[in-house]
Amino acid sequence: MDAILPVLLFVAIAAAVSVGLVGFASLVGPRKTGSRVKAMPYESGMDPVHDTRRRFDVRFHLVAITFLVFDVELLFLYPWAVASRSAAGIDAAVDGGLVSCRGLVFAGAMAFIALVVVGFAYDWRKGVFKWR
Repeated sequence: MDAILPVLLFVAIAAAVSVGLVGFASLVGPRKTGSRVKAMPYESGMDPVHDTRRRFDVRFHLVAITFLVFDVELLFLYPWAVASRSAAGIDAAVDGGLVSCRGLVFAGAMAFIALVVVGFAYDWRKGVFKWR
């Protein structure tokens, strides 16, 4: 019970502060609704022309998925780069018998980068990056 008491105290204080700030903002904040133009939704500097439930073009989703793929690629390459930079990283794995040699780790990373480059070339060839 002694270990959980500070956590419960922190949660209670955080809840009290958040409820207090929201209540204070609703009491003190401005009450004017503004004009009809100010109440309109604002979308990237353009006035909304269509219904909000309209479908997006498929190219939008292709660009979003491509961004996620290359973003996740960085997440996989970052630990490899940190481990190859430090002496305790890959060398410790080789000494511990987890990997047979340092070159094998490098070859695996280069194969991964090659696959990502092939995917990038495929996306480029298909015209994913052209926004019409």
